[in-house]
Amino acid sequence: MAVTTRTTADRERTDLPAVADPAHVAPSDARALSRLFFDRLTALEEGTPDHQYARNTLIEMNMSLVRYAAGRFRSRGPQEMEDIVQVGMIGLIKAIDRFDLSREVEFTSFAVPYIVGEIKRFFRDTSWAVHVPRRLQEARVELAKATEELSSRLGRRPTTRELAELMNLPEKEVVDARVASNGYTSSSLDAAVAGGDEGDSVLADFIGTEDAGLQLVDDLHSLAPLLAELDERDRRIIHLRFVDECTQAQIGEELGISQMHVSRLLQRVLARLRQGLLNTA
Repeated sequence: MAVTTRTTADRERTDLPAVADPAHVAPSDARALSRLFFDRLTALEEGTPDHQYARNTLIEMNMSLVRYAAGRFRSRGPQEMEDIVQVGMIGLIKAIDRFDLSREVEFTSFAVPYIVGEIKRFFRDTSWAVHVPRRLQEARVELAKATEELSSRLGRRPTTRELAELMNLPEKEVVDARVASNGYTSSSLDAAVAGGDEGDSVLADFIGTEDAGLQLVDDLHSLAPLLAELDERDRRIIHLRFVDECTQAQIGEELGISQMHVSRLLQRVLARLRQGLLNTA
């Protein structure tokens, strides 16, 4: 990411401190200096040397945030990591241009979602094995969310019509989104993989089965704070239904309410938990 070099003349035109090497400022110092530079940036006219100096210094001082966010994707390999860092810099610049000190939010907390979002957008646009229109790429994500929600609600795999109604899309678009999902990634099962004990192996040799327990652990971890927010009765109902595996009639007898009331309470609580999970996804 190209950053305009600051000159001595630039530094003399602003009352901000001169930072000799912004890219190597310690993160703790960068947080304090960033607040100072952001405060001054709001008073500077865009396009002036002073504004350019303050903005470029903020970019360089906070490059560590990009490296931190990009580290989540280190498995992509060194060549692709260079692209990831460059894309993350775009997210950092957007965060700097949109940050407002009056919100009383730490810049690091504000910037990281911008950086990660830009990187994920990069993957969304470039990780498809075949060309797929943007609308179908986006519909694929919504389809996954809708399928999960309806499967949980109905206790079975939803039909195309049910998905179309929830997504507010024609059934044909839902079908197209399903087909498009097949183009997200592709690799031959006969692709050679080096490092086997008996010479090179092929990709098919390493394909295992999905461990549903891993997803369960992740779901339970996300559910814990949401369950803690429920009142005692709602938590009791969830425990009886999904831990003790009681029927709705048995729950009603335990709590002294009708089965219909139990059904309504379960639907309300599950909808609340589902929405909480979707918000944290």
